[in-house]
Amino acid sequence: MFKGFRSFLLRGNVVDLAVGIVIGAAFTAVVTGFVTAFLTPLIGVAAGAVGDFSKESFAVAGTAFPYGAFLNALISFVLISAVIYFAVVVPVGRLQARLEKPKAAEPAKVDCPQCLSRIPAAAVRCAFCTAEVAGLPGFPAQAMQRG
Repeated sequence: MFKGFRSFLLRGNVVDLAVGIVIGAAFTAVVTGFVTAFLTPLIGVAAGAVGDFSKESFAVAGTAFPYGAFLNALISFVLISAVIYFAVVVPVGRLQARLEKPKAAEPAKVDCPQCLSRIPAAAVRCAFCTAEVAGLPGFPAQAMQRG
């Protein structure tokens, strides 16, 4: 019973997930701090306000609606999303594109004259119906030499 539990915990994807969550929480704190310390005050300067809308509210029939807290959350969400996109997603995408190996070109394929399945142009026999295709029109001479 404990052997199966131990193998579950030591699987790579469980450990990777745990590390990702911890790193994500730490990164969230850094991004939130950056947005709160630098970007939100810039919006306040541009809008001619303090940059903290949490005290803003209106009342209807004696009930207060603190829309300022929602505005703060909305502005923070947009700014955090922008920071994540431009500081993480775009650079990582460019890095992956740079490190990605080019894919090998697929060999040319033609239709088998007997069963109409797609087979490599250099094939001597069809893999689906086993008909000989070497020497037939539309197949390269290279296939004819191997037959």
